[in-house]
Amino acid sequence: MTFTQLEYVLAVDTWRHFARAAEHCFVTQPTLSMQIQKLEEELDLKIFDRSKQPVIPTAAGIEIISQARKILAGRDGLLESVQVQKGIFNGELRIGIIPTVAPYLLPLFIRSFNKKYPAVRLVIHELMTESIITRLKEGKLDAGILVTPLQDAGVKEIVLFYEELMAYVSRKNSVYRKSYILPQDIDPGKLWLLEEGHCFRSQIVNLCELKKMSRESSHFDYEAGSIETLRRMVELNDGITIIPELATLDMTGREAQLIRHFKKPSPMREVSIVVHRNFVKQKLVEVLKEEILLTIPEKIRKNKTQNVVPVG
Repeated sequence: MTFTQLEYVLAVDTWRHFARAAEHCFVTQPTLSMQIQKLEEELDLKIFDRSKQPVIPTAAGIEIISQARKILAGRDGLLESVQVQKGIFNGELRIGIIPTVAPYLLPLFIRSFNKKYPAVRLVIHELMTESIITRLKEGKLDAGILVTPLQDAGVKEIVLFYEELMAYVSRKNSVYRKSYILPQDIDPGKLWLLEEGHCFRSQIVNLCELKKMSRESSHFDYEAGSIETLRRMVELNDGITIIPELATLDMTGREAQLIRHFKKPSPMREVSIVVHRNFVKQKLVEVLKEEILLTIPEKIRKNKTQNVVPVG
């Protein structure tokens, strides 16, 4: 049994296709297949059911794959420890980040991180929260950047910062005339929401108590896939949406005029780095956190933990 064979097994489990797994391992399919077959012969059991398309693990294979992840994680942890002792930062950090954070946070720290740690390769996937958590537990991601708290005992949350939630209001909307607003000031029939699956949508629902309200008065039901789309819809229609503080950083003066703050204490969302409980690349995650905190605005770093809007 070799580390290489275990890596090939995990690749097939990830891609559920021998040719694709071989491509991502930079070997030929016959080479990958032969090594997995050798391991199966050594263990005297089948790891994958090749009669299925896509390929799936056998019952015994599922346990082998789980153990393989632990073995390779232990190896990687040892190697990282040695590198840290030498003051060397290198390797690959696979990060999942949710769509309502990615376009605002990534431009702040990516360039400075790459300049400071040129030997570290960041592999970033924009994914929904549920997909990030699943991939963390499967070992397919090293860390996630998303909104917490999650109430999931299988992951560890490392809080980065708190950002204020604000209203973005059409000039045609009655709320535009207010200096500060309350959640009950928002007409649910004129509230623009993200589509199902976004944790930010559930936060808005909780903030505005939409479960207790009716949207039947709305003549047009539209759910967007991005905060930027919601902003454009508000600007062109009589409506209102909720945006996170980071989304306001690049606004023009005219756009900033449409922002309305909630009455204090302002509602906040908690943004964290999330890792598996037994995560390996601890030092790389630490320097990632440090670089993010160095690049976000000071006001956001100083935001308080009070009045965090629940995710679920």
